[in-house]
Amino acid sequence: MAGEERIRARNFVGKIVVSEETGRKFGTVGDISFITESGELMNLVMVDPTKHADGLSLQEDKKGRRLIPFSSVKSVGDFVIISEEEVA
Repeated sequence: MAGEERIRARNFVGKIVVSEETGRKFGTVGDISFITESGELMNLVMVDPTKHADGLSLQEDKKGRRLIPFSSVKSVGDFVIISEEEVA
């Protein structure tokens, strides 16, 4: 199972992050963070944030990149759809 999650996680990088509720774009997925031992996905690391990303209360990593909790991801296709309500 953990191996499958890592393979799928690669599909996130480069996708635009969009709100499920409003359709607003927040930025692009630049990387992912996960627990090494279990392979559990923790956060999507966002690059090129838009002004709409400022309205979300997102944590930042050591490099100042915004983190989107993986638990807020609703679907992945052409875009990564997140729930704004679950980010806070």
